[in-house]
Amino acid sequence: MKKVLFISPQPFFQWRGSPIRVGFDLAALVEQGYEVDFLTLPVGEDRPIGGVRIIRVWNLFFVKEVPIGPSLIKAAFDVLLLFTGLGMAIKNRYDVVHGVEDAGVLGVIIAGITRSKLVYEKHSDPGSYKKKSFVRNSIMKAYAAVERFTAKHADAVIATGSGLAEQVRKMKTCPAVFDIFDIPSSLVEAETEQVKKLQMELKGREDDVLISYVGSFAVYQGVDLMFDAIAKVVKENAKALFLIIGGSADEIAERKAWLRERDLEHRVVFAGKIPPDKLPAYLAAADILLSPRQAGVNTPLKILDYFKADGAVVATDIPANRLLVDDSTAILTKPDAESFADGIIKIINDAELRNKVANAGHQLYCSRYNFKEFSRMIGECYSAVLKEDER
Repeated sequence: MKKVLFISPQPFFQWRGSPIRVGFDLAALVEQGYEVDFLTLPVGEDRPIGGVRIIRVWNLFFVKEVPIGPSLIKAAFDVLLLFTGLGMAIKNRYDVVHGVEDAGVLGVIIAGITRSKLVYEKHSDPGSYKKKSFVRNSIMKAYAAVERFTAKHADAVIATGSGLAEQVRKMKTCPAVFDIFDIPSSLVEAETEQVKKLQMELKGREDDVLISYVGSFAVYQGVDLMFDAIAKVVKENAKALFLIIGGSADEIAERKAWLRERDLEHRVVFAGKIPPDKLPAYLAAADILLSPRQAGVNTPLKILDYFKADGAVVATDIPANRLLVDDSTAILTKPDAESFADGIIKIINDAELRNKVANAGHQLYCSRYNFKEFSRMIGECYSAVLKEDER
């Protein structure tokens, strides 16, 4: 049995894109017949995965959370991951080292010393994190340079969407680039009774149209645009009821204050962060699902959850959303608040259109964006990498 050292520099498990993806990677590798050691950070929820040995580096810094994106604390943990991983690789002689995001460069060092194959997995677009801060922008430029170096030394690069895959191909450094799409964040199916119960709890009136958003409140997600659109929709359509899933306690408090100032708080419900395995029921309870994204080329994971939930999607017409949706599977609007509001209002008033768009998206989930297809493609990537080793 071939052995894999899988290194992820994100908390595991945690309710966000990369850790969710990592969990599916690990499950797919086990299904494909690999023996997997998973090296990760000492923070996050304990979440066993059958057939995977989970090893965490020491929490020398006594932290409870690690922020998204590059930071000093992540760099410090990367050093621990490097030395721990190198010791494990020298002892166990892995066939493949699999590094996620900034762990890819750690994989370059470990695989180079132990003569293992290296798979680098790219989850994000450094450009989508840019802000006006000179320091922040400089850090992201440096991170992009590290990405190019890692891709140059990898035997294969896995990109989590066609936009990221195209970024790697433009680097012209790694000939083996695998576009392996994300899948919905949970394999759990929503139970009909639970969905009905949630609809009764959330809707104040029987004719309310429940409109949901799930995700972080990061700038690139378009949350400012969405709340500006909410203001217009609520004022123009009494049926509109919004459910916001995600955000920290401070972020939610800030948005609630903003809504109170405009006398809109009675039509917006905040659910906070909901575990992925409970999320399907909440999304299935909704009539309309929102992706107000404004930047980046990485795949919006929320849209895949929306497809699975069989809800009608309203999305901004930008490259990131276009990776998954078109005019048949979503109501696409210009990336401004007024246009986004108009798209929501249009589909509130047209139940037939809602059903048509929802059905088209759900069919795409059934035929393509599911774990069976995902696992098969992970297996193809590894087979290609290891076949080169056998020549």
